[in-house]
Amino acid sequence: MSRRVLLPALAALLVIGAGASGCAGLKTPRVPFFHLGQNDEIANAPKAAKGERIPVLALNDKLQPAAALKGVDFVLPAAEPRTDWPLPGGTPEQSVAPVPAAQSFVIAWRKKVGVGGTRANHVTAEPIVADGKLFTLDGQALVTALDPATGRELWRVNFTPKSGRDREAFGGGLAYSDGVLYVTSGFRFIAALDARTGAAKWKTNTPSPVHGAPTVVNGRVYAIDVEDHLFALDAGTGQQVWDYQGLEEPARVLAASSPAVSAGVVIAPFASGELVALNEANGADLWQYVLSLSNRNNALSEIRDIAGRPVIYRGDVFAGSHSGQFAAIDLRTGQPRWTIPVTTVTTPWPAGDVVYLTDQSGQVICAARDSGQIYWLRDLNAGTKKRKLRTFWSGPLLVGGDRLIVVSQNGTAALLNAKTGATLRTLKLGSPATLSPIAVNGSAYVLTDKAELIAIR
Repeated sequence: MSRRVLLPALAALLVIGAGASGCAGLKTPRVPFFHLGQNDEIANAPKAAKGERIPVLALNDKLQPAAALKGVDFVLPAAEPRTDWPLPGGTPEQSVAPVPAAQSFVIAWRKKVGVGGTRANHVTAEPIVADGKLFTLDGQALVTALDPATGRELWRVNFTPKSGRDREAFGGGLAYSDGVLYVTSGFRFIAALDARTGAAKWKTNTPSPVHGAPTVVNGRVYAIDVEDHLFALDAGTGQQVWDYQGLEEPARVLAASSPAVSAGVVIAPFASGELVALNEANGADLWQYVLSLSNRNNALSEIRDIAGRPVIYRGDVFAGSHSGQFAAIDLRTGQPRWTIPVTTVTTPWPAGDVVYLTDQSGQVICAARDSGQIYWLRDLNAGTKKRKLRTFWSGPLLVGGDRLIVVSQNGTAALLNAKTGATLRTLKLGSPATLSPIAVNGSAYVLTDKAELIAIR
């Protein structure tokens, strides 16, 4: 079963600053970015004179650590070695146990893997590791396989067309299953390659660009295009099995999400703020929940996009939206267990008794998994008096069972104490990073906005 609506074309691309403030027309893109229809405007959006900066994103200043949790310890699961990371979220549920990695927190090697972020191109695909290889997708459509230990290139396939209407398309993502590498692309296609050689197996065109990575599980490939159309394809042939049309939004964050799958249920995130549970067998909708907390003083709160991946953990779905709501939702019923006012475009990390997330203002938040009460908050932009200078932070990645890695748009990686939020070490990456890191075989990997892959050991 599918729900279809007529969709307007997404035309103009507007770039708006992230963090606590920003302005239209910045020459250096800052996340999040937004699609707007050609004639669309954000209602009541503040107007700035030429050269004037105006605040557009409110800080989450209402969150405070819960007095009842002061001095209370919480349990984190033990670290579990991983030899692969085949999906952007690590698993179909997009939840991963802590990984023993980056113990020394030093850069082992770095490798340029294609076209980085420009006004026309944006790197949206986190790397994956499988079949003894590390795979990347650059800001256009160059897929590269590398040796995870050294960064040595093994093969590459370039899907960027030489001509046609999509010469300046960008983005997409990667996933792996059973010897096959799956690629989604802003050039309007989903493809399958032999992971050993890069040889093409099949390619299916899509009506609109796909900026998010696919999720591959149980012989199906799930991907969502920029018009909120979810496709379920046969992993072996690329033929469509079913589809679902979400409520299309003219404005969206360019950082794209991926469906999560568990126990026969597909959790699909859409730019409307809708989180929809679908039957894996036929696409029938099971429940819907809208992550939305509008703020009349902030026009951009009307952009409800769920840009971070939803995560399924111990029977709950954890997800947040750009419009200011983060929630824990029962996977079976769709009923919220709790919500907190957080504006986020990154993927949360539930683990043991808590869930970690980063917000748009640069805070790392540790919340109780069962209640949403706050254990601690850490403002990584503390000391930055001017909001316009606040930087965007992405992650977290839980490593070693008691440490968090987050990366920033100013080219810094930070190692935090997972129990307190205290900074243990920082590392200069030398390149802006807005994609969450991954970890396998003792190393963490970060793909920067300049399409530079960095291994941290």
